[in-house]
Amino acid sequence: MSETIKVGAVQAEPAWLNLPESVKKVTSLVEQAGKDGVNVLGFPELFVPGYPWFLDNTGMFHECMANSLVKDSPEMPQICEAVKKAGIFIVLGYSERDGDSLYIAQSFINPEGKIILHRRKIKPTGVEHAIWGDGDGLINVVDSPFGKIGGWPPFFGRPENIPILYTTTGEGDRLACQFMAMEGACFVVVSTQVMGEKGREKLKLVGSPHVTSGGGFAMIFGPDGTPLVDPLDPGEEGILTAEIQLSTIDYAKNMLDVVGHYSRPDLLSLNINLKGAKPVRYV
Repeated sequence: MSETIKVGAVQAEPAWLNLPESVKKVTSLVEQAGKDGVNVLGFPELFVPGYPWFLDNTGMFHECMANSLVKDSPEMPQICEAVKKAGIFIVLGYSERDGDSLYIAQSFINPEGKIILHRRKIKPTGVEHAIWGDGDGLINVVDSPFGKIGGWPPFFGRPENIPILYTTTGEGDRLACQFMAMEGACFVVVSTQVMGEKGREKLKLVGSPHVTSGGGFAMIFGPDGTPLVDPLDPGEEGILTAEIQLSTIDYAKNMLDVVGHYSRPDLLSLNINLKGAKPVRYV
């Protein structure tokens, strides 16, 4: 495992409710990251086909379902092949269609273009329940050539070196990400979507006081909570990158290791079920 790696956080506008164009945008960003020497790249939550800020517009639900990504579909190999060609590791966030149900999903794709972990958001937040079902199982960390990589949509998970954190609001979530980096003594890659005027028109949000243009706040935090890069403008698209030294985690954990010397399992412990439950089980 290399001690110095380059991580990237995507801040970009999705190809709203358009699966073919979404796949093109993902592969284009993967190609760009590969050319920039990125080793690990994080995508925002529901980047394919975009976060549905139209939740109050039930007439668009069918369009969201029709453009959600099936894990074992002809589109997924296109993404995996792009990852393999770029030689990078990505965590891809998307709306997964499984039959007639939708889930907020992540696929962890290694530099060989293989999906080594597929997971679903355990509990959709708030009005997200109107579209997506609950996930199953709590495995959200994998081993990689670049250390342990975890994905959280959007709250703290198991210990890892490089979590990819999803976010949906502004300054509050950015501060939460910073604290999670410090508390977890890990590098945190914050990936966010942005909203443009064409996106507002597509989602019928023009005039809405709740959804305005911009909204991006991608960032990369060190294991002591230090911001490692300058942010992009809220409406700017790009990939934030930082070279990180995994060995610096040792210094942070020397002060605070919540699953080691800073824990008190005799006073407080937690039981976690890592096996997913299914509604039908054949015996």
